[in-house]
Amino acid sequence: QLQLVESGGGLVQPGGSRRLSCAASGFTLHYYAIGWFRQAPGKEREGVWCISASGGSTNYADSVKGRFTISRDDAKNTVYLQMNSLKPEDTAVYYCAAYRGRTSCPPADSYDILSWGKGTLVTVSS
Repeated sequence: QLQLVESGGGLVQPGGSRRLSCAASGFTLHYYAIGWFRQAPGKEREGVWCISASGGSTNYADSVKGRFTISRDDAKNTVYLQMNSLKPEDTAVYYCAAYRGRTSCPPADSYDILSWGKGTLVTVSS
């Protein structure tokens, strides 16, 4: 059983920071490219960042580039999303997911997913 569990969401003020965690179980994270996605209220889900099995990353959302950073700790079987300079428009449910059969990140936002987490809500508001 492949599972991903997100954590770290909550209420944060504009300009603040938050670190999300994506803990994997049932599979070895090291062998998968892992993506962070988000779905804002009233909007479709979008890809944000992907990190490859080798640690390289690919951005799919220009709006977060330079503010968000993806990383992984294979010893903890966990992927992180460090979010800085948060804006109200970053408010969304954030999901992590394992890309099916991929060790490298897809060149464009992809929804060929092996396993999704249930999401964690990040609310950016003063």
